[in-house]
Amino acid sequence: MAQTLKAYQARQENPKDISAAYAFCFDLAASHYENFPVASSLISSKLRKHVACLYAFARIADDFSDEPEYEGVRRERLLEWRENLRSLNQKTPTHPVFIALKETLKDLHLPLQPFDDLLDAFLQDTVKNRYQNFDEVLDYCRRSANPVGRIVLMIHGYRDEELFKLSDSICTGLQLANFWQDISVDLKKDRIYIPQEDFARFSYSEADLRMGVVNERFRDLMKFEISRVCQIFEQGQSLPQKLSWPLSWEIRLTLLGGRQILKKVRKQNYNTLKARPSLSKWDWIPLLLRAVLR
Repeated sequence: MAQTLKAYQARQENPKDISAAYAFCFDLAASHYENFPVASSLISSKLRKHVACLYAFARIADDFSDEPEYEGVRRERLLEWRENLRSLNQKTPTHPVFIALKETLKDLHLPLQPFDDLLDAFLQDTVKNRYQNFDEVLDYCRRSANPVGRIVLMIHGYRDEELFKLSDSICTGLQLANFWQDISVDLKKDRIYIPQEDFARFSYSEADLRMGVVNERFRDLMKFEISRVCQIFEQGQSLPQKLSWPLSWEIRLTLLGGRQILKKVRKQNYNTLKARPSLSKWDWIPLLLRAVLR
């Protein structure tokens, strides 16, 4: 908790100290566990700082929408973060993330919109916690996940719409995999990303979910959701071969990580209510080998 608040409250006395701002972003990226690689040392040192900056921007915003210390002020903090973003060209930022971000946007000629889209998704989490159909879930993914992939591609010099669409499939798949991995975690926050129409399709209810009922109807529901993720991953699987190394390796490894999460869900017979499947360092070793040898 203290670390999260410290990251939000950080201020830099010298806004011209760009190196210190990027160092803050690196430290934040290094201090958080993630399922997938962040600012890997394989990335060019010139680009690594920009990836770390993206991560820090999104990490703090995500904490606003999720962490308990922001209960009651989530929307206020997110709107403040958005104002900092939108005013980058009007005033000198004092938060290290925005000092670094202003430099990144200038150096790489990045648009503000993907960053704003991320905040829009986090803001949605403060007011919407149920989804009627899969299209609504996909629209959330369009803003919560897809901008990250597009920004990473732009950081590496790619601006092709075909690549963006392939990236969207991978990022949407990763977001959905995270939803089905985190059902029990999200339920504690009163968030359910399983579409209401899918509950009805499999005659399983929110009441069943809250009581932790794991029966064949629940397993059939989860099989259905997992199969859709697999199809979406398939739509984006050609992306790595269209990119240069080492980004191609990073994306391949990330995709393998997403698929491995789905395998773990299957291995525990789709019961993500009892235990949250996650990847250990031992899980990553064969994935690293597969990413290299492919």
